[in-house]
Amino acid sequence: MAETPIELARCADGSAPCLLLPAMANRHGLIAGATGTGKTVTLQKLAESFSAMGVPVFVSDAKGDLSGIAAAGSVGGKMAEILNTRGIPAPQPLACPVTFWDVFGEQGHPVRATISAMGPLLLSRLLELNDTQSGVLTLTFKIADDNGLLLLDLKDLRAMLQHVSEHSREYSGEYGNISKASVGAIQRALLTLGEQGGEQFFGEPMLDLADMMQTVQGRGVVNVFSAERLLNSPRIYATFLLWMLSELYESLPEVGDLDKPKFVFFFDEAHLLFQDAPKALMERIELVVRLIRSKGVGVYFITQNPADVPDTVLAQLGNRVQHALRAFSARDQKAVRACAQTMRPNPAFKLEDAITELGTGEALISLLDAKGSPGITQRAYVVPPGSRIGPLEAGERTAAMRTSLVAGAYDQTVDRESAYEMLARQADASATAASTAQQQESAGFFDQLVTAGKEKLFGRTGPRGGQYDGLVQQVVKSEARRIGRNLIRGALGSLLGGSGRRR
Repeated sequence: MAETPIELARCADGSAPCLLLPAMANRHGLIAGATGTGKTVTLQKLAESFSAMGVPVFVSDAKGDLSGIAAAGSVGGKMAEILNTRGIPAPQPLACPVTFWDVFGEQGHPVRATISAMGPLLLSRLLELNDTQSGVLTLTFKIADDNGLLLLDLKDLRAMLQHVSEHSREYSGEYGNISKASVGAIQRALLTLGEQGGEQFFGEPMLDLADMMQTVQGRGVVNVFSAERLLNSPRIYATFLLWMLSELYESLPEVGDLDKPKFVFFFDEAHLLFQDAPKALMERIELVVRLIRSKGVGVYFITQNPADVPDTVLAQLGNRVQHALRAFSARDQKAVRACAQTMRPNPAFKLEDAITELGTGEALISLLDAKGSPGITQRAYVVPPGSRIGPLEAGERTAAMRTSLVAGAYDQTVDRESAYEMLARQADASATAASTAQQQESAGFFDQLVTAGKEKLFGRTGPRGGQYDGLVQQVVKSEARRIGRNLIRGALGSLLGGSGRRR
């Protein structure tokens, strides 16, 4: 049974509405536009629409505005006037089931990943390592795997790097050269990462993606990831979201074409994902975006300009919503022209001019038809969401966290035995063995010293040729000889003296 299409917008000329077909929603999409043109409201409308049809959603909340999706909205004042002018009926109030997430555990449930799950490729990008340093990090992961050492948190990785550095000669023959300078550079980068939120992010319990892909009374759960603070560390933010996409790709089975997606992923501030990304990482991103749709996952990038997204990825984004762009300089005008060329033209108007003329909440929209072909670009007004536009109050957020499906599941950190503890135990055992050997060596030396002393004092007995007198024997014999000589002299003297008297 086909799902009801999502009415995303009403055409400005009063023609048919812009409909997003659920069966085409996993062909990915792009929401672009300058700051303040309505991207967040468009995102919220799509997210609540997917939730209403039973599709779980993940949204990264870069500005803190999306938490209102958990509460029913109301239309009044200026908004009501705008909708009336545009001929759009007020939406029905709607509150979505929501789970809040936050790396720091402040605005949502803690979200974590292990070092092993992140892997050396993403971690190298996160730490801004060069090729040589990335190679050393990859070797470190390999050595840890071969020796059954779990890398769960940052202290595990630090301990493993120190171990590899100390035993670099032992490992170099099998794994290749391990530069101690590179190890030192990685350790320094880990210190910075820890201060930026890495200490909280890496560890257990690790996020189980199944906890995000849930429904409540037939409505998909909207997972709101608080990114306001994390955006101060943009590499951590982008790497975490890319890790999530990779995990979805690796863990979900192939499902082919479905009537609706199994999961929809909205990636706000998408330009951060591609910024300074090395070639190997770009290839990974392209692979995931191209193939993850067969797992039933739709990915929607939100950014200011389509030029922020590489052409190889942009080509995979079939559903387009383009809000206004500003063209104050020659460079801006060039960007507008490039943007217009990425959408299917409409003979009724010039896309390049329309992009700069759009008002807030107005967009150029091109959605895939039932055959998967891009529709003719329409100039349309986005239908507002039924949920609240704007953030929740602190008390409302706290109440939502207390009653969420994962309440209590991720709150307490688990620190099970891993590389840090195992290497520490090995080091203790080695230190104990070394201490025992030193004690034995010291005891042996002392015994030798005592034996030598005894021999010096009392001599040595043994086979013929191996005997000699010690100091005591020598003194005794010398004294005995002296006494003997004195006795002999005394005796002779007596004899001699006595003979003289008799004469």
